Amino acid sequence: MHKLFTFAIAATTGLTGLATAADFTDTAPVISSTPIYRQISEPRQDCWTETVSSAPVSQEKSYGGAVIGGLAGALLGSQVGQGNGRTAAAAVGAATGALVGDRMGNPAQADVPRQVQRCREIETSRQELSGYNVVYRFHGRDITTTLPYDPGSHVRLGVNVLGAGS
Repeated sequence: MHKLFTFAIAATTGLTGLATAADFTDTAPVISSTPIYRQISEPRQDCWTETVSSAPVSQEKSYGGAVIGGLAGALLGSQVGQGNGRTAAAAVGAATGALVGDRMGNPAQADVPRQVQRCREIETSRQELSGYNVVYRFHGRDITTTLPYDPGSHVRLGVNVLGAGS
């Protein structure tokens, strides 16, 4: 009667609860252990402060102040002098009143600098270690597995022996 034995081999993680139930444990030499990295993208904001000038706000021009100022200036000017002098004084008063009234009705808007915060989003990335690709030799065979840690020079194995009858 010839019996065939099959080995079920699992590299143990050394972490409680994750090791495979095994008939016995063994060790195997590690041939290579290569780190596995994953790329992680992280957006971040890049902000700075700028000085900007406030553009004057365009408004409808008001003529009410110029009209009222012109009438008031003409009225006051006509009270001064006699004859043609009175007419000239009324004209000068009207012009001066119109200018003053226009300035009061439409004040000049000053260009005032102000601080503004500007931001942009920048995509950055980093690498994070996620495990190791490990190749070890067990009974003349090279076996590849992934472990969450670097096993060093030897890996601990959980070995199950499955019997098959003939």
